[in-house]
Amino acid sequence: MSNIDKNLKKVRIMADIQFGKGSGEVLFPDDVTFQLSRTKRVRQVQYKGKHLATVRAKDGMLTLGIGGAVALHDILEKPASRVVICEDAVPFVSKGKTAFAKHVMAVDPNLRAGDEVILVDDSDAVLATGQLLLSPDEAIHMDRGPAVDVRRGIAQS
Repeated sequence: MSNIDKNLKKVRIMADIQFGKGSGEVLFPDDVTFQLSRTKRVRQVQYKGKHLATVRAKDGMLTLGIGGAVALHDILEKPASRVVICEDAVPFVSKGKTAFAKHVMAVDPNLRAGDEVILVDDSDAVLATGQLLLSPDEAIHMDRGPAVDVRRGIAQS
């Protein structure tokens, strides 16, 4: 088994654990390319020049690029891994600005603070990707403070 095959198997397993069974196959097609660290660990995964995901060095979790968020969004049933943002905040979130709790309309109840999420508008169109900072209950019921640390918006890519 070559290093590319080992890396592909590894990131697919990581995606299955983090986002649900079967998501690794969809998120990482056979011909993805890997950017490795100096210690030969996977850092970034790309497909045809599009950034799909990054492996966080501190905990080995995947953070999604817009390409990865769109691929996952297409296979995950609503509301899985989603945070729905109100129409007022859409222009800001799609540019990569923080999503505040007062703008959150709905959250996947199975998420936990620290999970990687896909931010969508009320028609379920992908706006951005980021990390949930609050529990789903807190994100919906709080009136102030950041709810999602947005990493990348669709207007940035």
